[in-house]
Amino acid sequence: MTDHPSNGLENSASPYLRSASRQPIDWHEWNDAAFARAKAEDKPILLDIGAVWCHWCHVIDRESYENPEIAKIINEHFVAIKVDRDERPDVDSRYQSAISAFSGQGGWPLTGFLLPDGRPFFGGTYFPPDDQMGRPGFRRLLHAAADSYRNKRADLERAASSVSEAVAQAEVFTGARAEFDLGVVDAQINSITQLFDIKNGGFGRAPKFPHASAIDLILERYQQTKEKHLLAMAETTLEKMARRGVYDQLAGGFHRYSVDERWLVPHFEKMSYDNSELLKNYLHAWQAAQNPFLRETAEGTIGWVNDVLSDQENGGFYSSQDADYSLDDDGDYFTWTLEELRAALLPDEARIMELYYDVEAHGEMHHNPLKNVLWIARDAADIGEQLGLDETAARLAIAKAKGKMLAARKPRETPFIDKTMYVAWNAMFVSAYLEAARVLGGSLSANCRAFALKTLDRMLKEIWSQSRGFGHRIGGPALEGSLDDQVFSVLALLDAYETTLDPRYFTAAQKTMDLAIARYGDAEGGGFFDRPSDAAPMGGLDVRRKPFQDSPTPSANSVAAIALIRMHAFTGDNRYYEFAKKTLEAFAGIAPQYGLFAATYGLAAALFANHPLQVVITGNSNHPGAQALEAAAHRVFRFGKSVLRITPGASLANLAGALKETLPHLPAGKPLAVVCTGQTCLPPTSDPAQLTALLENGATGAATL
Repeated sequence: MTDHPSNGLENSASPYLRSASRQPIDWHEWNDAAFARAKAEDKPILLDIGAVWCHWCHVIDRESYENPEIAKIINEHFVAIKVDRDERPDVDSRYQSAISAFSGQGGWPLTGFLLPDGRPFFGGTYFPPDDQMGRPGFRRLLHAAADSYRNKRADLERAASSVSEAVAQAEVFTGARAEFDLGVVDAQINSITQLFDIKNGGFGRAPKFPHASAIDLILERYQQTKEKHLLAMAETTLEKMARRGVYDQLAGGFHRYSVDERWLVPHFEKMSYDNSELLKNYLHAWQAAQNPFLRETAEGTIGWVNDVLSDQENGGFYSSQDADYSLDDDGDYFTWTLEELRAALLPDEARIMELYYDVEAHGEMHHNPLKNVLWIARDAADIGEQLGLDETAARLAIAKAKGKMLAARKPRETPFIDKTMYVAWNAMFVSAYLEAARVLGGSLSANCRAFALKTLDRMLKEIWSQSRGFGHRIGGPALEGSLDDQVFSVLALLDAYETTLDPRYFTAAQKTMDLAIARYGDAEGGGFFDRPSDAAPMGGLDVRRKPFQDSPTPSANSVAAIALIRMHAFTGDNRYYEFAKKTLEAFAGIAPQYGLFAATYGLAAALFANHPLQVVITGNSNHPGAQALEAAAHRVFRFGKSVLRITPGASLANLAGALKETLPHLPAGKPLAVVCTGQTCLPPTSDPAQLTALLENGATGAATL
């Protein structure tokens, strides 16, 4: 880092922007003042969009933005704006679309050249300082862009207008609207199946990303049809991921993606939104397959989040952990040389772990061939047979050695943890932890429940308002919330209501849903825009955008449809049903072609057609019969299922409207379970096995009581 005087970013709430505060560039945050200066000085804008966890963002920082000669060019000819993509996903999504039109690809760092009004006329991703690797040098590009702005302004105006129109047209989704057709789920299942990698699990070729919604869609279809190949697809994918390098074998938690198709060598950053959704996958697959390894992986992920990615004292989940502690390493914190492993363990332990994790003199990391990515190459039984050990002894030795290796890793220089708390990602983890509380049982279940509710209470206290719903960030300067912040929070609030039967969570969920419809909804065309109707203008790409694709988080419009469907199931209010239907219809014409990348839409479509399952269980809290019914209800995975526990001390009045009207005479003290769907209910049962069968079959044959 250069020792340049501060450029004004040192007070930013974003760690990515703060990291640039000593660069010799006169950076601006994304604000009206930056655009006003560009217009007043008649200069083009250089836009950098990145993130604190992004390796190549740090590379371009060091190579170019910390280079005094390049900085001089930028300061002389441009107004420079730096944006954190996590802080401003609305800015990032629009410019990703625009820059992809120029370069054919998006990603971070995103480097854009804009007219003073914000319309882009050229751009790309990473550029080296000078021509190399088949990429034009940044120094040359800066001079060319400045010269074109001075001497070829009309050409740039035409290019900017053309791209802006293309972005606006892309957001119209021509041909998207159609009648709702549940057949979209069949098309998606077929597409996902064709992409399935039988050998390695996952979908498609390298690089391999987790597709959490697709895995849940496969599991939900399996629960409906009992087609064994569907469960095998999900279970194989999750097992392979958890055994390979994309999972942190010592501390738990998943890295962002794998550079190879075997899930072996990851990009080492760990993202909140990946781990919350994968946690749900492992919980759901444990319910469906009862595979202990899947449960262990879920528990390992929770352990890492509790230790590293959360504010245990106050509530809240952090955003990410970086891949690297400096630009000179590439996952060095997470990888091991043979010498490092042997130094941490006794000789007999080292021999076991060399076999277990396939640690050799030459590893998988290109920047340092001595470094090994840890992955489970052999089971304890295989190692025991090879070394003449009892399998139980081998398991105990592996567990002990893992603890020693983790202890040896902790003193290493640790990659940066971004402790910013974004509302949508916190809501996703609240839902995941409440799911863990329902599924896992024991002390871990109680801890997950308590922390999820602590986090949600903090969100309601600090960042929710009666007039605008949720903001985007917990702490720091206020940021207008996005559609994601509203709809993921509605689901978290409904999950909390189901867990506690506390009506304040349901009231907040309903109010937030109503605000989302009013402020983000398209009453005429269906669906939701990502920014509220009264949001401040944002540069030259101020197009109204309806997010549909799952990338990298579940699509906000599909999540909104799920929230509306669940809200209708609780209230019986038809306006939620109708808006869910219009939202699904808004994308029905294009959903099949998105396949894997619209799996959340498939989940919403299936839930809309089949209606959410709702289970009401009565009986004293310590009654064995009631406990057995509750355990049976939680044992079965069905997407969108609710389990509501009524005890003599919890009034039926706390049930949301539709259920309260349907079940007015249910005796709170007697252990019974009632399964409802679509405002109709089956006769009560006191038999856990019968309850399991009803849930497995989707409560077919339900009738109004």
